[in-house]
Amino acid sequence: MKLVFIIDPIAKLNPGHDSTVAIMEAAQTLGHEVWITEVHQLSVIDGKAWAILSQVQLVRVTLKEGKWVSVPQWYELSSPELRCLEDMDAVFMRKDPPVTIRYLYATYILELVDPQKTLVINSPQGLREANEKMYTLQFYSVMPETIVSLDKNIIRKFVEDKKQAVLKPLGGKAGEGILFLEPSDRNFNSIIEVSTHQGQEPVMVQRFLPEAKNGDKRIILLDGKAIGAVNRVPTGQEFRGNMAVGGRVEKTNLTPREHNICEVVGPRLRQNGLYFVGIDVIGGYLTEVNVTSPTGIREIDLLDGTNLGQEVIQWLVDTPHE
Repeated sequence: MKLVFIIDPIAKLNPGHDSTVAIMEAAQTLGHEVWITEVHQLSVIDGKAWAILSQVQLVRVTLKEGKWVSVPQWYELSSPELRCLEDMDAVFMRKDPPVTIRYLYATYILELVDPQKTLVINSPQGLREANEKMYTLQFYSVMPETIVSLDKNIIRKFVEDKKQAVLKPLGGKAGEGILFLEPSDRNFNSIIEVSTHQGQEPVMVQRFLPEAKNGDKRIILLDGKAIGAVNRVPTGQEFRGNMAVGGRVEKTNLTPREHNICEVVGPRLRQNGLYFVGIDVIGGYLTEVNVTSPTGIREIDLLDGTNLGQEVIQWLVDTPHE
């Protein structure tokens, strides 16, 4: 198969951590062609989606002293060429958030790819509909108490009722901009003003879950079914468990409650064409659904001895699509 990955600049990726690189490595190992492009290299020509593509050859990471290690020159690119995306078997949209206007325009271009010829993972329409904070509200029955508002009074009343809360920007990623709130904080009003851009943008506010100190579990779902998980535990004075802010990873298994959450979320993901997704669970509550470029594969493979990248590619080979 010929596979395209729409990514951030490859030189900025961390091959020992990045799930996209793990999937590309797996595809290469299984004998498939791996091509890369970036959002700004997409075009529409004669009503079809095209892109400037470069084929990539990867040097796989190796396991040394309990971590993934790459060589300095871990990839080699062919000369770029303009290709119609329908000449490829699948396109993985793996551009990191935030979801900007440029990102949205890219999904409109990808909408022009004929699904009878080429599968786009994840669905362009699904990506537009599934803001990684707001989409979670589709599954409110398994969430902690949550509000979305830009009104300072509404936010204050919620925090006073819950005693402690967590504020999340709707467009954030990797724990960026997440703040701990208490009604007694003398900076409370300023925090709301800054976070809502002076009352111009809503934010999500969730009841704080004390279980967060025990970890924020990332569960990877493939076609709506859980295939692996990793627990991310806050370190030092940090209340966030995200790996990007220093969270420690540890091996984990899914609880019956977490299996239930996956069963609640999975059918809707499949319905929306969201094939590769990472959900976050704290204390038995769903807190986020990550659909743009969820990570965690490298850490799960390291701790569990799996190869989730190969599982993703094998699913792509074996599963009939539209």
